[in-house]
Amino acid sequence: MNQLNKPSILLVENIHPIAKDMLEGHGYHVDLITHAPTEDELIKLIPHYSALGIRSKTEITSKILEYSDNLLTIGAFCIGTNQIDLVSARKKGIAVFNAPHSNTRSVAELVIAEMIALSRQLGDRNNKAHKGEWVKSAEGSKEVRGKILGIVGYGHIGSQVSILAESMGLQVIFYDAVKKLPLGNAKAMTSLDELLTQADFVTLHVPEIPETMNMIGPKEFAIMKKGSYLINASRGTVVVIEALVEALKSKHIAGCAIDVFPVEPASNKESFVSPLQGLNNVILTPHIGGSTEEAQKAIGVEVAESFRRYLKIGSSSGAVNFPNVDLPLKKGTSRILNVHRNEPGVLGEINTIISKAGANIEGQFLSTDNEIGYLVMDVHSDHASNLSDEIAKLKRSIRTRVVS
Repeated sequence: MNQLNKPSILLVENIHPIAKDMLEGHGYHVDLITHAPTEDELIKLIPHYSALGIRSKTEITSKILEYSDNLLTIGAFCIGTNQIDLVSARKKGIAVFNAPHSNTRSVAELVIAEMIALSRQLGDRNNKAHKGEWVKSAEGSKEVRGKILGIVGYGHIGSQVSILAESMGLQVIFYDAVKKLPLGNAKAMTSLDELLTQADFVTLHVPEIPETMNMIGPKEFAIMKKGSYLINASRGTVVVIEALVEALKSKHIAGCAIDVFPVEPASNKESFVSPLQGLNNVILTPHIGGSTEEAQKAIGVEVAESFRRYLKIGSSSGAVNFPNVDLPLKKGTSRILNVHRNEPGVLGEINTIISKAGANIEGQFLSTDNEIGYLVMDVHSDHASNLSDEIAKLKRSIRTRVVS
């Protein structure tokens, strides 16, 4: 593989500037793009970079990855990685990192704020006041205290929402496909239907996977409590928007707050259109659940550090598609990093190359998954680059490089 002599990094979609500052401080060249590049743009750009940082709008397809011979790592400066073809990236030996914890509080706080806003009809009252209409009435305006909050997906964000909601006097129930330990007095439900029939507020915190596609549709809206509310800050494909519109128009659902949509503008310059526009007690936000200055800064720091450690010492700790290895670099050695197809005999072939060269192996660690193996090897040798070249020639090698 023709590696770039000096690692260069491309950051797109207005990633927080702290990431650029950190990476440049470690000696990397960093280029910025403010928008989400198209597939054709990335095909032209990607051969020139060792690392690529994206957010949720940029799609990394298998076609793009065909041109990624120099690309070592991709960083999703967000929680989700569904916009990246993780399988193709793994087959190419590209480690993918994300920031699963950095914006959980920001999303949780937005959910709590929207729950109160919906219960008090703040969006509608605000709009009318701006138009000069004075609607001073308690009709339809309720406290959240004492109500039941149903959380669908009890992961990092869902559990944060649970803690905040319970401290405000709500009763919390949750449903997760994977068994989770309840926090505080939260109670696990045995099914989604059981949760929907009981909750006054339903908030969604699930990933975009086949099992969650159109998870909340006509059937689910029909069994929700009359006068309940829906909040979706997870993924746009989870809710059938047309069914939600009907549930709102019939007043079965009293309101909703939607932060994610099946189709979203690629940039702030594009227009946003949704069937939900103009309906009563509907809060629409432009995918800003994790978009606080604190969260974006924390994400920038987290993923930039993952880049630095992977490029500098080969640490893949936290990679979502890759065997996780995290070993300190031994002083006085050169580190050879090799990604290969996980088939019997590869390690023997590599050790034979090292042995024939008379090099001393100071440390060696191999981690594998079903498809690939990741070998980290520290050697005492003045010819580590030559050894790396020989290992790279093995038929089952995918990527090989040296750090020191």
